[in-house]
Amino acid sequence: MKATGVPFKATRLRVEKHMNLPAPPETVFPLLCPIREYEWIESWACDLLYSASGVAEQDCVFRTNFPVRGGQEIWTVCRYEPPHHIEFVRTSELCVTRLTLSLARSGDNGTSLLWKTVLTGLSEEGNTFAAHYAEKLDDETTMLERFLTHFLQTGEMMRGVRYR
Repeated sequence: MKATGVPFKATRLRVEKHMNLPAPPETVFPLLCPIREYEWIESWACDLLYSASGVAEQDCVFRTNFPVRGGQEIWTVCRYEPPHHIEFVRTSELCVTRLTLSLARSGDNGTSLLWKTVLTGLSEEGNTFAAHYAEKLDDETTMLERFLTHFLQTGEMMRGVRYR
C-alpha cells in the first residue's frame, strides 16, 4: 500500500525470443553461466556470490550492475537441468525478473533456444521501467544471439560491440 491508501498495481512484461544456434545443447548450455559469459560477452561483469562449483549450478547466486537494467541486480539460479533448462530470478529495486532459457536440439548439430523473460515492476518507477524495456530487451537478446553465434562458430569473442 502507498501512504495515500491507494493500492499499488504492478506492471508485468512478458517477452519471448527464439534463437537458432550453430551448436548442440551440450555445447551451448555451459556457456549460459555467469563465469563462462566472460568468454563470449565483452561487456559482461558480475560478482559471483555463491557457487560450490565455481560456475552455474542450482542455487548459484551472483550480482550484476548494469545501468540500462536499473542498476544492481541479484541473480539466483532457480532451475538447473543441463543441457535443456536454466532459469534465473533477478531482483533489483525496480523489478523482479524471471529469465527462463530452454534448449532443444535442432537439426543434426544445432540448438533452438527459447528465451523467456517475465519482468514485474515493484514500484511506479519499476512499472515505468517495465513499460519501456520491451524494445531494449529485444535489442539485447538479438545482440546476445549474435555474440553467442559468433563464439560458437569461431571460438572467439566478438569485440568492439557493446549491448549494455
